[in-house]
Amino acid sequence: MALVTPETSSALRVVLANYTDSHQAEDIIHLMDEYSRHPFGGGGPLPEPCRNELVSKLANFPGAFSVLAYSDNEALGLVNCFTGFSTFSCMPLINIHDVIVSERARGQGVCAAMMDFVALEAKKRGGCKLTMEVLEKNFAAKNAYRKSGFKPYTLDEEFGQAEFWQRYL
Repeated sequence: MALVTPETSSALRVVLANYTDSHQAEDIIHLMDEYSRHPFGGGGPLPEPCRNELVSKLANFPGAFSVLAYSDNEALGLVNCFTGFSTFSCMPLINIHDVIVSERARGQGVCAAMMDFVALEAKKRGGCKLTMEVLEKNFAAKNAYRKSGFKPYTLDEEFGQAEFWQRYL
């Protein structure tokens, strides 16, 4: 998929990542490290075990796939996805786990292009919906996601929005 954004004259190319391609593997690690160093990603470098093992573990994880965005062969964005299952729809769903747009490329349509690509890939995989989590105060990301058709999860407004919780093991 390629698109020329109004903000730039260069073509944006979005691809399904090939985990065995060494250049794409390096791009995944580079973008994950950039995200990890940002306060919304934890504020520190990507841990060494992740730098060394992440791509091979993604390649071997059932239902995992990643999407990369490029302009002139420069990696500008990454989305890591995992196939889950909707019990209420009795169909697969795709959980978007990481969304990274390099700081130098924000506001250029990279997120929207990657989200459109993920939606098409999810449909190919028989998915019924996309899910994701976003930090409450990550206003720029929330705005970008809304523009791509996402909204907070509710079944009934009377019961409020779903919250994402965690328990470390």
